[in-house]
Amino acid sequence: MATDPRTAQADPGSVSAVIVLAAGGGTRMKSRTSKLLHRVAGRSMLSYAVQAAGSLEPDRLVVVVGHEREQVQAHLAEVAPDVSVAVQEQQNGTGDAVRAGLSVLPADLRGAVVVTYGDVPMLSGATLARLVAAHVAGDNAATVLTAVVDDPTGYGRVIRAGDTVERIVEQRDASPEEAAVREINSGIYVFDAAVLRAGLAGLDTDNAQGELYLTDVIGFANSNGGRVGAYRIDDTWQTEGVNDRVQLARMNAEMNRRICEHWMREGVTIADPATTWIEDDVTLEPDVTLLPGTQLLGATSVATGAVIGPDTTLRDVEVGEDAHVIRTHGELAVIGPNTDVGPWARLRPGTELGAGGKIGTFVETKNAQIGAGSKVPHLTYCGDAILGEGVNVGAGTIFANYDGSHKSTTHLGDDVFIGSNSVLVAPVDIADGAFIAAGSAITQDVPAGALGVARSHLHVSNDWVARTRPGTKAERSASAHDGGVHPAVQASRDVLEADAAQKTGNER
Repeated sequence: MATDPRTAQADPGSVSAVIVLAAGGGTRMKSRTSKLLHRVAGRSMLSYAVQAAGSLEPDRLVVVVGHEREQVQAHLAEVAPDVSVAVQEQQNGTGDAVRAGLSVLPADLRGAVVVTYGDVPMLSGATLARLVAAHVAGDNAATVLTAVVDDPTGYGRVIRAGDTVERIVEQRDASPEEAAVREINSGIYVFDAAVLRAGLAGLDTDNAQGELYLTDVIGFANSNGGRVGAYRIDDTWQTEGVNDRVQLARMNAEMNRRICEHWMREGVTIADPATTWIEDDVTLEPDVTLLPGTQLLGATSVATGAVIGPDTTLRDVEVGEDAHVIRTHGELAVIGPNTDVGPWARLRPGTELGAGGKIGTFVETKNAQIGAGSKVPHLTYCGDAILGEGVNVGAGTIFANYDGSHKSTTHLGDDVFIGSNSVLVAPVDIADGAFIAAGSAITQDVPAGALGVARSHLHVSNDWVARTRPGTKAERSASAHDGGVHPAVQASRDVLEADAAQKTGNER
C-alpha cells in the first residue's frame, strides 16, 4: 500500500540538516530589537522556529544570522546553545542566506536538508515531519510547503504542472495569470543536499529585486530531471510570517486564542477568553477558573481548584490548590493551597505564602516567607521578612527593612500578633506568641509571650481648641459637647472591662 504523506511520520534519521533563516533586517518592525526576538505568547519567534526544527532530530541544525546578529547570537546561546551559527554578511536574498548556511556544513553532506524561517512561530514540528515524509515518499529532489490563501499578495506563487511543482514565481516577477494563483510558497522546503548545493551554485540576480532567489533552485531541479513535490497545509497560520507590529499583534491574538482553547478542552474554565492571556510556558490543572482580565505569564503554574482574577497578572508564580487570587500583580512568588490573595495586592519576587494564609488589600510583599495560616490582611509593606505560622499582622504595619545602606530581615515567630500601625525596624526578632501594641515602633527583640510597647504617652491639653481656634466649627462643637464619652466607645470599654473582670475572677 502506498504511504500517505499527510499522515506518515518522517524518520528522524532521514534529515541531515535543518537551516533556519534568521538574517533579515526586519525594518518594518521599526525596532532596536531584532525582529526574531519579538515575542509571541511569551517566547521569541526564533525560539519556536528552533524548537520545531529540533523536533526533527537532524544531524545538524544551523541558524543563519545577519541583522542585529549580536542580539540573535546571545539569545541563541540561552535558548539553543547547541545549534551552529552561520553569518550572512550582506542580505542578498534567500538563496544567499541558504548558501551561508551550507558553508558551515560538510562539503560532502548528503540526504535531506530542511530550510525554514525564524519568523513563523506557529509552524509546528509535526508539520515539518509530514513535509519530510512527503519528500521521502515522493523520492523528490525538492519539496515545497504550500498553502491556499484568499489573498496571496506578497507571496511567491506555486506554478504546477500536474502533481509536480514547475516553478515558483515571486510577486514582482509574476504575470497577471501567475499573480492570480492562490497557492502560495511558504518559503519552507526540503531539498536533496546535492541538488541544493548545485542549484545554489547556479543562481543569478536577474530578477526584479536583484537578489539570489532560493526559489530558482526549484527550476534548476526540474530542468535536471528531479521531481519537485508539494505538501499543502490547511492551517495557513503555520505559514504566516511576522514583518511588522500589526502582524505581531494578530499572531499573538491567534496564538492566545489557541492556547485558551487548548486549556478549556483540558478542563479549565475561562470566563472570558477575549480578555484572558496565557503564555506558552504556563501550566494549568483541571478545574482551575480564570476570570476576566487575567494574564498568566512566563512559567506560571496553577493547581486544581484555584480561582484567578479578575484583573490579575501573574508572572512565574506557583499557585496551589483551591487558592483565590483577585486583582493581584505577582512575580516570582509561591502562593500556597487554600490561600486568599488580594484584592489590590502586589507580590514581588521571593514571596512565599503558606497554606491557608492571606495577603490582603493594598499589601506589598517582597522576599517574604509567610507561614501556614498567617495573615497580612491590609495596608502593609512586608519586605525581607520571615513569618511563622498563625501570625496576624495588623493594618498599616511597615516592615522597615532598609536603613539607607543595607537591607535586613524581620522574624516573627509562631502565633505572633502585630497591632495596627506598627513599624518593625529590622533586624528584629519577635519570638513565638509575642504581642506588639498598636502604634509601636519596634527596634529591639521581643521575647516569647511578651508584650512589646514602643510609643509615647498621650498628652491632653484641655480647652486647646477654645484657646487657639475661637469662632471655628470645631470650637462651636466642643462648646456644645456635654462632656460625656460617645455611647459606642463607652460600650466597647464596658465589654473590655467585663472581660477583664471575668478573667480576674477565673484566675482566683
